[in-house]
Amino acid sequence: MKKQSNRPLIIVESPTKAKTISRFMKSKYDVKASMGHVRDLPKSQLGVDTENGFEPRYITIRGKGKIIKELKSAAKKASGIYLATDPDREGEAISWHLCRILDIDPQEAQRVTFHEITENAVSDAFKNPVPVKQSLVDAQQARRILDRLVGYTLSPLLWQKIRPGLSAGRVQSAALRIIVDREIEIEAFKPEEYWTIEALLEGEKGTVKAKYFGFDGKKRELKNRSDVDVVLEGINGAAFIVISVKPKERRKNPPFPFTTSTLQQEASRKLGFPVRKTMRVAQTLYEGVELGKRGYAGLITYMRTDSTRVSPVAVKEARRYIETKYGKEYIGKGRRGKAKPGAQEAHEAIRPTAVLRMPAEIKPFLTPDQHKLYTLIWDRFVSSQMSPAVYDTVTCDVAANKHIFRATGSRLRFPGFTRLYEEGEDTVSEGQEEIIPLSENEHLALKSIDPLQHFTEPPQRYTEASLVKALEQNGIGRPSTYAPIIATLTERDYVNRERRRLIPTELGRLVDSILRKHFSSIVDVGFTAEMEKKLDAIEEGLSRWNQVIDEFWKPFSKQIEKAEESIERVKIQDEPAGVDCDKCGRPMVVKRSRYGKFIACSGYPDCKNTKPFLEKTGALCPRCRGDIVVRRSRKGRVFFGCSNYPKCDFVSWYRPVPGKSCPVCGAFLVEARNKSKEYRCGNPDCKYSEKI
Repeated sequence: MKKQSNRPLIIVESPTKAKTISRFMKSKYDVKASMGHVRDLPKSQLGVDTENGFEPRYITIRGKGKIIKELKSAAKKASGIYLATDPDREGEAISWHLCRILDIDPQEAQRVTFHEITENAVSDAFKNPVPVKQSLVDAQQARRILDRLVGYTLSPLLWQKIRPGLSAGRVQSAALRIIVDREIEIEAFKPEEYWTIEALLEGEKGTVKAKYFGFDGKKRELKNRSDVDVVLEGINGAAFIVISVKPKERRKNPPFPFTTSTLQQEASRKLGFPVRKTMRVAQTLYEGVELGKRGYAGLITYMRTDSTRVSPVAVKEARRYIETKYGKEYIGKGRRGKAKPGAQEAHEAIRPTAVLRMPAEIKPFLTPDQHKLYTLIWDRFVSSQMSPAVYDTVTCDVAANKHIFRATGSRLRFPGFTRLYEEGEDTVSEGQEEIIPLSENEHLALKSIDPLQHFTEPPQRYTEASLVKALEQNGIGRPSTYAPIIATLTERDYVNRERRRLIPTELGRLVDSILRKHFSSIVDVGFTAEMEKKLDAIEEGLSRWNQVIDEFWKPFSKQIEKAEESIERVKIQDEPAGVDCDKCGRPMVVKRSRYGKFIACSGYPDCKNTKPFLEKTGALCPRCRGDIVVRRSRKGRVFFGCSNYPKCDFVSWYRPVPGKSCPVCGAFLVEARNKSKEYRCGNPDCKYSEKI
């Protein structure tokens, strides 16, 4: 007779999540962690039978044998088994694989899902276990097999035609195309000249700036100096008279609470977090943190969601807090949003699990990164339930011989949600002038007139935040995939990250050009977005997973065969390192390995001399005049140090500015890591700063 422990077994993915749930269950259950997936496709081969319905061949992941043995042992003793993996496709697939190794029928499994790890949410979830949802498993399996078919057929082709170690992917290659397209757009950009005219006008109650608008009520563009001269001649000696004053009220609504993609974007803009870091830190906040005497608690709801819906209980809690802290007039209708078509109604936006668990109070229990991200999520959610900000705006038209100058201004009447939160922006927007009271028919005195020449600017390169926004807008991938996509592009040396901007490398552009020419559908934005819709249809039970893959595979496999014959071998020239080998005197070149860049002698294999690759900043060490180079800490954080280390131990967390020194103390200047765009003195005792 099988020995029972009289305690059910709960299986989750991570030890942290297991520890948090154990505290809630008070020893009534055994809680074990699977440490993520326990089975996957083999790494050494395709693992998909393309001749027999694309049946996958799953194997135990290397290193998971001990964990599986422990899970099987615990399952034999348990009075029942609950699968409490994450509430998404990936979590459903992990539960399905656990059923396979524990010999459980997925339709008879006790699957438990919750979107926040709090005592009430977890207890309620265990009252209503459900079977494993096969349509979610099929959608995850379809994505996994599609990505395997693309990656394991395209990547070897790139190894053969360009060099080993490269990769291509269904979503990754479409993202690369977006970045390359932007670079091509920048290179093809031709600046166009245009002019503005600013007039400084004085009225009875002060001075006001007005910009040239047009002639006789119609807007007119000033394309060159000749256009400007026509205007200047026309207003010479003319009286400036206010012909219209139009006051208005403008209301600015609070932003919606975070979804996965908007969290990634805002954390990049405001905190400077790479997308991967945002998701890693958010995972720890979701799974639970020890808060001293309060015990373990999950601090945020599930961080992989595309819904902006919020539970009524959380809304009430936020509204009570807002009324107490700011007053009734600050309570808004709430930006709750609606679930997207096909999204599960159970999914919510990312929010704190308890509004009264305020960031300042729990700061001692969090790491600096956890506190920054939790504060961002907390502020965003509470502000989403606050009232709009209200501005008084005015537009004044001033005529001089039928030439119209327009002055605009605004004044904050009621701050609303802006008392707590202001949304970040990818570009710096111009602020409006303060309102200066003007009256219709008022005569203004011209104090100065200032014609200004401008040139249109090319579009900006993508940051991680703006790339995530573009991927979401184009329906490429899903928010949970954005972090690995961007990481892969940089790790494969397809893209460089320079001052937070993503720039395609020569290698990245070469790979993209080959894929465009021979696999246009793979890198086509529309095709990739359409495939995401098909995966959603599988999840909703509207399509069969192997049929979707079959429709893709038949034309794609023919493209592979054709490309193997038509693509010629490409030789990439090594980048000169700018130094000669100290052993044989031949030029050294920059090479790449799985661990990154290094310098090697061009005379290999006759000479096998190698050196570390040092990325120079152009600045000189303030101590020994050596080159300041980019370095990385053990945790991967970028810092700047002297190339003469260990003889010189100069380091700086901030990038030194080449050729500039502090006019006050003579020390080096560094670039400040904030949105103020300024240089600061590198001497901590000197407070000098200047705008860039």
